[in-house]
Amino acid sequence: MALLEVRDLSVCYEKAVILNSVNLEVGEGELVGLVGPNGAGKSTLLRAISGLVNWERQTKRGTTAGDITLEGAISFLGERIEKLPPHEIARRGLIHCPERRRPFRELTVMDNLLAGGYLVREKRELEENLQKVFSLFPILKSRARQISGTLSGGEQQMLAIGRALMFRPKLLCIDEPSTGLSPLMRREVFSKILEIKNMGVPMLLVEQEVAAVFSMANRNYVLSSGKIVAQGDGQSLLQDDSVRKSYLGM
Repeated sequence: MALLEVRDLSVCYEKAVILNSVNLEVGEGELVGLVGPNGAGKSTLLRAISGLVNWERQTKRGTTAGDITLEGAISFLGERIEKLPPHEIARRGLIHCPERRRPFRELTVMDNLLAGGYLVREKRELEENLQKVFSLFPILKSRARQISGTLSGGEQQMLAIGRALMFRPKLLCIDEPSTGLSPLMRREVFSKILEIKNMGVPMLLVEQEVAAVFSMANRNYVLSSGKIVAQGDGQSLLQDDSVRKSYLGM
């Protein structure tokens, strides 16, 4: 049984079809890459998996509920979750690390990390999780009392990933972690993602840096115009000229 199963998932915003009958799986211990051109629907797919699309349907004001539609099935740990609110999905261990980092800018690094562990009930477990994050990202320990909005972009990305790890995710979904980072910091962030994979944390990774994703991922999906157009390991996808030229811009 797959850890995450997405079956025939379609998402429409008003009359625009963003996702069209998408099928995707993530297994235990896997790092699965999701790549494709800008506007393909990658971030929408992660938002649908983590419940944010349904949240938008319920909270969007001044329009009818029919302006956003979601069809299909999403299962996590064998349980259907496509109708659950985001906090219930997170409680089950599916954690979404959003695009462009989004720390609580006015809070310290420590407070951001503790906010990520708000579902952890045992103080001892919370402290253990915090020390694991500090071990993975020593810079966060040295900046623990610093206001997060004053961190560099790379440090904020490490904080976002560290915050997501504070609940010991059973599946970590990371959206575009290299956006806006220098080449040096991108390499550092990708190195940390590989470390997280080697720790046994399953991940679904959305990223524009195709070569970096393919070097780390067990399997990959290529999304274009809301549809999965190819899937496989990085080497086989790179050997497919039509996929490489038409969808990967390589």
